[in-house]
Amino acid sequence: MKNKTIVVPREGEAQPSRCPDNSAFKQQRLPAWKPQLTIGSVLSSFFLTGAFCLTVGVCLVLSANSVKEVQIDYSDKCSDCTELRENSSNWNKECHCSINFTLKEDILGDVFMYYGLQNFYQNHRRYVKSRSDAQLLGRNVNIQRSYCAPFSTYRNGTPMAPCGAIANSMFNDTIDLFYNYNSSMIQVPLLKTGNSWWTDKNVKFRNPESSNLSAAFAGTARPPYWQKPAYLLDEEDERNNGYVNDDFIIWMRVSAFATFRNLYRRLRRVRRFAEGLPAGNYTFKISYNFPVTKFKGRKHVILSTVVWSGGSNPFLGIAYLVSGTAATLAGFVITGIHLKLRKKKTYFQKQ
Repeated sequence: MKNKTIVVPREGEAQPSRCPDNSAFKQQRLPAWKPQLTIGSVLSSFFLTGAFCLTVGVCLVLSANSVKEVQIDYSDKCSDCTELRENSSNWNKECHCSINFTLKEDILGDVFMYYGLQNFYQNHRRYVKSRSDAQLLGRNVNIQRSYCAPFSTYRNGTPMAPCGAIANSMFNDTIDLFYNYNSSMIQVPLLKTGNSWWTDKNVKFRNPESSNLSAAFAGTARPPYWQKPAYLLDEEDERNNGYVNDDFIIWMRVSAFATFRNLYRRLRRVRRFAEGLPAGNYTFKISYNFPVTKFKGRKHVILSTVVWSGGSNPFLGIAYLVSGTAATLAGFVITGIHLKLRKKKTYFQKQ
């Protein structure tokens, strides 16, 4: 046991003190406010909170119900293509199908087209990590040191661009919309760019620096399940190729749930479709490439509008309604308990 050294103060020196400084902060003399909870203030807070939540909830539910939406499941309607895609050796064979549907009323305003997947778990830990953010920024990196394996390189050592399981499983169905008017089919103009977030397009995803994009991807190969290399994803718009392709960027933002939808196209409001989609007969022409039967999944195509509160999901409105109802009921319960106890107190005082 070590000996402790005791320092004795010399004569005339001040005795050291362990007391805190005589300040308002250290002596806990700062001004403070302690609410006095009375029955009136408590009940008012409960009823006001309940009224606020109920009002907001009703507005959100009514807003969500005002969204016009058409959802079509085409997993079984393209049965021939489904059987073809079950064999992975047919990856380079094209398969097309058509789906007819009718809009009973006009869909006015901005119209958005989504593709939806069901029972596709993007939230698996290894799946979420299977990417190289440095590669997606256009940097020359050694992807063998990344988390992309087993989708990092081929057996001959050629690196994949982009690498990883997320990129390899990118949704690659092609969906076109046609309007049947007077026995003729008019293709509905759709926008394929401007659908991703600005931060994704300009910060998180960048192409390698080169005057020729195909030369920038020289020495790399497309992922196994891709039909085209990254620099040919959009043959109509060269600015929408490589890692900055909108469809690719949107797919790389993984979903937390097994059932989700991603933005695919936006209606270009010109000519006949300046006000939106008129009522009538329509046809989806689909190039079927993405298989779903092996994991018991489903595929949907959705046409929807948006409102100030977002899409047609009523969850937030229901959550506000439940919270408001709970707060209001709690206020009534507290009121009943208070009245009952006050009667008992009055009774005993009379005795």
